[in-house]
Amino acid sequence: MLFPWGQLAALELIETRPRNAQKVAGGPPVGRVIALSLTASLNPTLLAATTVMLLLEKPAKLMAGYLLGAYLTSITLGLIIVFSLTNTSASNSTKNTINPAIDIGLGVILLAVAFVLHTGRHEGFKERRRASKAAKPDKGPSRWQRELSKGSPRVTFVVGALLTLPGASYLAGLDRIHDLHYATAVTVLLVIGFNVVMLWLLEVPLICFLVAPDWTPGAIERAKGWVSRHAHVFAVRGFAAIGALLVIKGIVGLVS
Repeated sequence: MLFPWGQLAALELIETRPRNAQKVAGGPPVGRVIALSLTASLNPTLLAATTVMLLLEKPAKLMAGYLLGAYLTSITLGLIIVFSLTNTSASNSTKNTINPAIDIGLGVILLAVAFVLHTGRHEGFKERRRASKAAKPDKGPSRWQRELSKGSPRVTFVVGALLTLPGASYLAGLDRIHDLHYATAVTVLLVIGFNVVMLWLLEVPLICFLVAPDWTPGAIERAKGWVSRHAHVFAVRGFAAIGALLVIKGIVGLVS
């Protein structure tokens, strides 16, 4: 039998536990964080840097240097941003109103992109862009591409640290991690995991070069050819599917 103050403590524990559980359960699931990390990985600069390093001598060392620099910047900034976010009632109410509108807006944009790609209306823009490039003198590769071509892991480390800056999907993913309200250690691990997933374009070929250095170059060339043949179909279907899901999610968020 509990003493009166023991009963009171038990009642307080029972009343407090659902609120804490609801606070954690009500946050966005980790799956959304993973989806945002994959979206953040679709970075044209990262893709271009990986392609340039694959064409140089000793690409494994160059990619390792770039990857370490990217980790340094992205993880450090991620931890600073996550632990700097506030959790006030005013910001939460504003976020609950704005987030569905952002989802709908992004969804409509992605659906429009899918429509343009499907109908081929982007071909006119591509032709005008080619004509504009042909009319201008060739300036050669950008400065960071020239630095990468020097073939030094120290240079790629600096380039990776400077070019890995947070984008929209990265910031959205950090906001999701903050909303999960996990313990500090778990939050740190989530931020690190988010960055590991985000930089898979570097990690996968690097691991392949370390495990199978002779097989990897040919496999990469075959993968490039396959992607170039099917990129249009995947782009149309991918943009359409993600756009539709975002619109539906936004509408549900506004109604609920």
